[in-house]
Amino acid sequence: MESKVVWKGGLAFTGSANSGYLIPLDARKAAGGHEMGFQPLQLFAIGLVGCTGMDVISILTKKKQQVTEFEVSAEIERAEDHPKVFTKILITYKVTGKDIDRAAVERAVELSETRYCPAIAMLEKAAEISHKIVLQEAGG
Repeated sequence: MESKVVWKGGLAFTGSANSGYLIPLDARKAAGGHEMGFQPLQLFAIGLVGCTGMDVISILTKKKQQVTEFEVSAEIERAEDHPKVFTKILITYKVTGKDIDRAAVERAVELSETRYCPAIAMLEKAAEISHKIVLQEAGG
């Protein structure tokens, strides 16, 4: 895996990886940026929820769960002093579908968090990570 950023002026960069996709990065105005892209730690957070989300939906699909909507979000607390690392992370898995088996979702989350998701494996060395599961029955 390779990644790089190319400076665009001020605190703006364009990030890329060997996949060829581009992503804009910038800082908050208060830090001297123009808020024209993601802040770097926002990408860590998106990577985290994307990593575990892909695991969980893959496992639920294999378990033949009828998921119609799926969302993973994270509430993150950071240290007050520099380098202001993540200290607490609450991951919320919101699963909507028909007759979703709670045990299947719990097992999918457990497998992601303990075996498959490298983002969780890395971040849990610095932060306390917890989760909650919200199940909703699909309408109609």
